[in-house]
Amino acid sequence: MADNVKSQMKSGVDDASSGAKNLLDRGANVANKVADQAKDAMHNVGDKAGEYMHDVREKVGEWTGHAGEKVQKFAEDAYDMASDKAGEFSRDVSNLVRRHPLPALLIGFGAGLLIGRAARMV
Repeated sequence: MADNVKSQMKSGVDDASSGAKNLLDRGANVANKVADQAKDAMHNVGDKAGEYMHDVREKVGEWTGHAGEKVQKFAEDAYDMASDKAGEFSRDVSNLVRRHPLPALLIGFGAGLLIGRAARMV
């Protein structure tokens, strides 16, 4: 009877050992599948991030292009306006000198004296 009990115990231990081994193998398979799925998901995230960054780069390029065009247009408008104002000022001064030549000559002489004195002091 003792041999029978020993044999049943050994059989039970073998069965438990076999069941634990099967359970561990299934757990390892599940862990490998989860790891593979996580790896695939990370690759997908990386690919999506790369596509997103490409789109962002294109948008920033478009925005900087538009900003450059706007700055160029603003500079052209400012140049045109300054040119127009300088032309108007020149015409106004010319008309003033034509209408009042003697005071204009005296003002020019006085301004020259002041500039000359200032230049000597420096």
